Amino acid sequence: MAAKKKQTIEKRETKSQDYELVYIIKPELEEDSIESRIDGVSQFISNNNGTISEVERWGKKKLAYPIKHFLEGSYVLTRFTLSPTHCKELDANLKISEDILRHLLIKVS
Repeated sequence: MAAKKKQTIEKRETKSQDYELVYIIKPELEEDSIESRIDGVSQFISNNNGTISEVERWGKKKLAYPIKHFLEGSYVLTRFTLSPTHCKELDANLKISEDILRHLLIKVS
């Protein structure tokens, strides 16, 4: 019986789910660097069998409060489909990135 539960858990983890990711990039980066950072996130999703449905560049906006001594940042919204295990890896990569001030990754029901 335990083997059946393990198989169903593995099947759920490999099934792709819909996500939305909003992240704020440091405002001091040049436009080329911002584009390469956005492309890097998109390539990570694509390289891990994910599909990107939309990438919205919201541009520079004033922050509600200072984050790492910055008062503004470049906002980006990405909607995509990816497996949960790769999504955890993406979340970890965004946490350690020096160019990303903040990010929010949510699963769309």
